[in-house]
Amino acid sequence: QVQLVESGGGLVQPGGSLRLSCAASGSIFSINVMKWYRQAPGKQRELVAAITSAGSTNYVDSVKGRFTISRDNAENTVYLQMNSLKPEDTAVYYCNAPSVILTPGGLEYYYWGQGTQVTVSS
Repeated sequence: QVQLVESGGGLVQPGGSLRLSCAASGSIFSINVMKWYRQAPGKQRELVAAITSAGSTNYVDSVKGRFTISRDNAENTVYLQMNSLKPEDTAVYYCNAPSVILTPGGLEYYYWGQGTQVTVSS
């Protein structure tokens, strides 16, 4: 059974920083892409950042230059370093792994974490 467990959310003042972590546990052969999404109250879930196993990244325009996604392939962990936080960054942040392979040559499986709240407020 694969689980994605997020940590690192909390309350921070505008301009502050937080670092989110998401660790994938279970018997995993490989994970290609890992992503961070967020969902603010009354809004649709949006893709914030993504990173491939080779380290290629992309970001939504609203976080470019402020957020950095990284990963540790050996630990099946993805991070989201969030700097210069703004009130509009307030949301529940979700880790997503849409291409988890459990055995060599096996199918890809899709997993979500449970979410971690990030609140930016003075």
